[in-house]
Amino acid sequence: MQDHGELITRAQAWLDEDPDPETREELAKLLAGADAPENLAELAARFGGTLQFGTAGLRGELGAGPMRMNRSVVIRAAAGLAAYLKGKGHTDGLVVVGYDARHKSADFARDTAAVMTGAGLRAAVLPRPLPTPVLAFAIRHLGAVAGVEVTASHNPPRDNGYKVYLGDGSQIVPPADGEIAAEIAAVAALADVPRPDSGWEVLGEDVLEAYLARTDAVLADGSPRTARTVYTAMHGVGKDTLLAAFARAGFPEPVLVAEQAEPDPDFPTVAFPNPEEPGAMDLAFATARTARPDLVIANDPDADRCAVAVPTDAGRTGWRMLRGDEVGALLAAHLVRRGARGTFAESIVSSSLLGRIAEKAGVGYEETLTGFKWIARVDGLRYGYEEALGYCVDPEGVRDKDGITAALLVTELASELKEEGRTLLDLLDDLAVEHGLHATDQLSVRVEDLSLIAAAMRRLREQPPTRLAGLAVTRAEDLTEGTETLPPTDGLRYALEGARVIVRPSGTEPKLKCYLEVVVPVADRAGLPAAHARAAELLAALKRDLAAAAGI
Repeated sequence: MQDHGELITRAQAWLDEDPDPETREELAKLLAGADAPENLAELAARFGGTLQFGTAGLRGELGAGPMRMNRSVVIRAAAGLAAYLKGKGHTDGLVVVGYDARHKSADFARDTAAVMTGAGLRAAVLPRPLPTPVLAFAIRHLGAVAGVEVTASHNPPRDNGYKVYLGDGSQIVPPADGEIAAEIAAVAALADVPRPDSGWEVLGEDVLEAYLARTDAVLADGSPRTARTVYTAMHGVGKDTLLAAFARAGFPEPVLVAEQAEPDPDFPTVAFPNPEEPGAMDLAFATARTARPDLVIANDPDADRCAVAVPTDAGRTGWRMLRGDEVGALLAAHLVRRGARGTFAESIVSSSLLGRIAEKAGVGYEETLTGFKWIARVDGLRYGYEEALGYCVDPEGVRDKDGITAALLVTELASELKEEGRTLLDLLDDLAVEHGLHATDQLSVRVEDLSLIAAAMRRLREQPPTRLAGLAVTRAEDLTEGTETLPPTDGLRYALEGARVIVRPSGTEPKLKCYLEVVVPVADRAGLPAAHARAAELLAALKRDLAAAAGI
């Protein structure tokens, strides 16, 4: 722990240059009560280091201090990015800034634009809180050298974040992240960072119109547009953009989950504003039981992810969330059926079913590290997805996951199947019979103490399992060493007879994530119930045995 006097000195120095009245007041109260053990512990937590800038940019809890997200941290990050861009020769390049509706997002966006302008770069800010994919689109559309999106995506309400894209419209990857981090570390006093009060452009509606015009391209001319949807924006920024896209496409107007339709940075109806979290979809399902649509669609708060739920009975009273891997396979099958060419890509933690679909269709296939920053860089990319509800269906327009265009494409698919008297579940059954039942699940452990994650990874490395769920481990790979096709990453991959397990620390949350997949052969549709039962049994056993092996 830091020396008490040094801690107070550091906090006071931070307070002296903090430009935000709210965080200044918060920090002043902590300093005034620094003799109290709980205040001293809070100061130590806030000043025990700095938020690390990496390939996910910055993400953390709002508050004063270098270990929190605040205007001081954002100004330094923007100054570091500006220095990096100028060092690469972009002395007067354009930087586009987007932001969501979280607490402080608009302030962070304005600070970023001011820093870029003060550094001699040109800055343009999106006209209001808009989906992250609109920012990713705008970078390419406007020929920018970089872009920044202020968002914490589906993190808890107390968080915010800072996501950086380069001129290709893709999120940063090494070595750019390290080079930007070094420039951030070199920023001295905030007073040395020029921040004019004006000089940047606030973009008009034409950039959103250009994005919406591009969304039309993901649908086939003359395709059915009959599927009815219930939609939740999860208190985020997706509603207006999604409704406009659906109206342009000619789909029936989605029925909104009224309680979650408007942006609200406090996310009052959900514990975590993530469609994958328990309870997050309860209001959507309640709305669906009344509206009885063909699909339920949810975006996360910045609308770059898309969740899909389907009815489980003819009366549409029961609903089931599709796993990200299921939607990923459905969209791939739909694109193949439409004659799509190019490379289909996914991250290593996503289902191997995509590779089977691509191989049978004769299209390219590539596996990348986790994250769209890698998927988006695949040569000749036509379609990419990740199991965490992220889908890239128009890589020429948006080189990132896009929950708006994914929603359009899955609703088109549901419409086509509806015309045939079939559903998304029927198509999933077809894929299981054709390629084997690929069933996936996740063991995810959230921790307060990050050392527990490191301890679990160390235990697995020192005592690698030889059997899981009664299946022999046929190959164990430590991904920190890299492979022939993948750069190094902190992860472990186990191949088993008819199964696969990957274990890695989350890049954006204090979680250890274990990704499980089993493949059960299916002879015909009559064999599906038994295959599903066997898959569920194996996945449950994998979870149990892996938790024991990792000591979690």
